[in-house]
Amino acid sequence: MEESSFLDRMIGHLRGTCKYYTRYAKDLGPSRVVHFTSEREFVNLLHEGFPVVVAFTIRGNYTEHLDKVLEEVASEFYPHVKFMRVECPKYPGFCISRQKKEYPFMEIFHSPTHVANQGRVADPNITKYNVKVMPFNYDISVYGFREIFKRYGIRASDMK
Repeated sequence: MEESSFLDRMIGHLRGTCKYYTRYAKDLGPSRVVHFTSEREFVNLLHEGFPVVVAFTIRGNYTEHLDKVLEEVASEFYPHVKFMRVECPKYPGFCISRQKKEYPFMEIFHSPTHVANQGRVADPNITKYNVKVMPFNYDISVYGFREIFKRYGIRASDMK
């Protein structure tokens, strides 16, 4: 097998790490977007202590673009922010509970805390939590996510 030249390695590194459009597809590695399968999995993801950005989607042309953006953003902010995609036709109960009618939409969930007063609970094994939920109403891009994380004070990367 022939060794690659210095120029080929440099261009390959540039394509993989450049934050700007270079006409070449970025090598994002394995997908960092978690696909929703159950509310229990979602709660476990919240318990890891990281903010979770949830994209509530339905199939369509815009969703394909959103999927590409989510993949790029998830690889950019991994492991400090988790990204989850919910296909609402498959899991209508979870989507309807958000009380939105326009799809797709995104929300940021973070800072789960135990509720001090559990109130009346039918099952003693159920624990209630408070979670901060913020709508995502910014530019759907890496820049947009970076700006909204700054606005809400969410630590999205290592301090340098």
